[in-house]
Amino acid sequence: MEKPETPETPDRPTELIEYEMMVLGRHVHMGAAGKRTSGNLERSAYILLSRLQGQGPMSIGQLSEAFGLNASTLNRQTAALVGARLAERIPDADGGMARKFRITEEGARRLEEARAEIVAGLDKVLGGWQPEDIATFADYLKRFNASIEHIDGRPWPRP
Repeated sequence: MEKPETPETPDRPTELIEYEMMVLGRHVHMGAAGKRTSGNLERSAYILLSRLQGQGPMSIGQLSEAFGLNASTLNRQTAALVGARLAERIPDADGGMARKFRITEEGARRLEEARAEIVAGLDKVLGGWQPEDIATFADYLKRFNASIEHIDGRPWPRP
């Protein structure tokens, strides 16, 4: 029986990071950290609602700048949120012409439900880890993301 091909041993640590990020992306996509049942939010809805919750009401232009997405993509995504009553359009409190999107109570409830399921899945995956290791891993992830945001010029609001 022939041995299946496996990735070569990485020459540089960044090659190992690339490989592990690819595997992580697969696990996240497949829901391996915990099957979502009650949150039931599509990925784009989860991310948009998280941003609206963290930053407050935003216009299509502000969302476009924050995510680096074109207005037509965001119009489709926000229309789906509004249609599902997870977000609502409101006038700009500063008197601007563009209307803004704000997370609704239902959107906040569903977001929290989805977030709780994701955290429960992570608790399961990290169950055998020492608390200090989990905290260190979280610090490294935050630092990694902040480096990306610095290069991209699009910081994500953090609590």
